[in-house]
Amino acid sequence: MRILHICAYTWSIGGPARMIYDHTQIAVSEGHQVDILSPMSPGDKLYPAPEGSRVIPCLRTPVISRFFREVSLDLYRYLKENRSRYDIIHCHGLWHFGSIVPFLVNKTVPKVVTIHGVLDAWVLKHSRWKKALMDVLIQKKLLAEADLVHILNEDERQDVERYLGYKHPRVVLVPNGIPVSDFANLPPRGLFREKFGLSADQRMVLYMSRLNSKKGLDLLLPAFREYCRSHSDAVLVLAGSDDGYQQQAEQFIRQNGLEKQIRLVGMLTGETKLMALSDADVFVLPSYSEGLSMAVLEAMAAGVPTLISDRVGLGRQVGQIQAACLTDLNPEAICKNLDDLLHNASYAETIRNNARQLVQSKYDINVVGNQLIDQYRSLVFSSESHRA
Repeated sequence: MRILHICAYTWSIGGPARMIYDHTQIAVSEGHQVDILSPMSPGDKLYPAPEGSRVIPCLRTPVISRFFREVSLDLYRYLKENRSRYDIIHCHGLWHFGSIVPFLVNKTVPKVVTIHGVLDAWVLKHSRWKKALMDVLIQKKLLAEADLVHILNEDERQDVERYLGYKHPRVVLVPNGIPVSDFANLPPRGLFREKFGLSADQRMVLYMSRLNSKKGLDLLLPAFREYCRSHSDAVLVLAGSDDGYQQQAEQFIRQNGLEKQIRLVGMLTGETKLMALSDADVFVLPSYSEGLSMAVLEAMAAGVPTLISDRVGLGRQVGQIQAACLTDLNPEAICKNLDDLLHNASYAETIRNNARQLVQSKYDINVVGNQLIDQYRSLVFSSESHRA
């Protein structure tokens, strides 16, 4: 098959780029051709292309793209000129140029749309008037026309139904996956602490995601401040690129005199990320909204006990089987759960072991990657049958 993904395939976009990367590796290994069409601005850093695939960068159109996300005349021209070249066009997200234009320039190639958590109630409250206008003009109609709506968790099934006002007839759940084997042999403990000058005597609480308001940093920071009022045994490491919340985080740290207790280290990749997971005693992400957090899956695969909300895409059952510590979204609950994980070794070990088993059985990319390819094959077969 010839597969085209359309997404801003940059480091700053976070999970969607990583999902495309992992699924592309599987598709290429199965002999399929994969291209990734990416709107971008000067200075953006493209995510790496898996060996055997191709990233096609398209410059965003200045000014217009500030009001209508990802507008790119280069992207439009490419789709227009190559509209019959692909067997599957896979769009990521809603309300932007790349999720609309494919439906307008080509009516025959099957379209897949991955929701990526954007229909969550919390997300819908933001930029509401723009989204409402887009819905009325075209977005709801095009999502209804999608040959397949790809969701990452069961909550998204309800989100799609609520958004459209009826059950879309072609919805499939295929969760995000990660290469679990990449986290089987981590670097020796202590290397990350040494690299960033962290004390070996302090326990390390790791937040590793974009610095964005939806990630629950407005709850995590005061929760950790409260923890520090009773304990002096931990440091909170905020690892992630600035996505609108770094200034607020830095201001909070200064105002509360927490420079030694909270460290911002920027985005971590490659070996440095593995070093951080090796040194972490707890991973924390009290997010308001996620499709399915890749960072949480990585922490679980690495054997780091995770403290998360039920909005990261794993649902409440992950807490019921003690594969993660679920927290309510308030500073008091986060502080209490953090205390439990850091000071109850038996509980933390149970979380660690159950999480590893869960990720290996349900979220390994070798399992879920082929599930998505099977869905592609079904769409292509159906499309060819109709044309015949």
